[in-house]
Amino acid sequence: MTGLRERKKAAIRQAVHETALRLAVERGIDNVTIDEIAEAAGISRRSFSNYFTGKEDALIHPDGQQIRAIVDAVRTRPPGEPAWAAMRAVIRGIVREDEQTVQGWAIRTRLALQHPAILAVQLGKHAALERDLAGVVAERDGVDPVRAQVLATAFLAGLRIALRRWIQEELTAHPADIIEQVLDEMEKPFT
Repeated sequence: MTGLRERKKAAIRQAVHETALRLAVERGIDNVTIDEIAEAAGISRRSFSNYFTGKEDALIHPDGQQIRAIVDAVRTRPPGEPAWAAMRAVIRGIVREDEQTVQGWAIRTRLALQHPAILAVQLGKHAALERDLAGVVAERDGVDPVRAQVLATAFLAGLRIALRRWIQEELTAHPADIIEQVLDEMEKPFT
């Protein structure tokens, strides 16, 4: 449980993110400034800088929260369940039960694919997820750090492949089905 001050900060971050996203979708990211985002969110430019390093950071903000949620969810899966199965179960649950999160992933991925600066911020957040997820895999399965890193990296690469296919090819299948298909392929031997 966080204190009132932390909840207020989180609410402001979320409001600024939503404002930045709305403006970027309406006008295009190149046509939106930090000053315009701050004004539309009802905060000063200085306050904006207290929360985010730039408009790209504001646009990708939920990725950081979701990283923590995914890592925590994998950590709390039943003991004895292999880490790969735990990661699949967590993502399956998110994708099947939280349409808003999936739509957010799609919007932010589209923006990242069109704007290298957003892609750079997103890749930084994904690297943090990869590191944290590898730590949980090592804890859960008692494997060495290299094996844990390979599992976490392969899993996240599978997710990126699936989401990009779904978005770029405008597939009509549910994203959960595409994720399952890609992760099934990831489990097959390479030789």
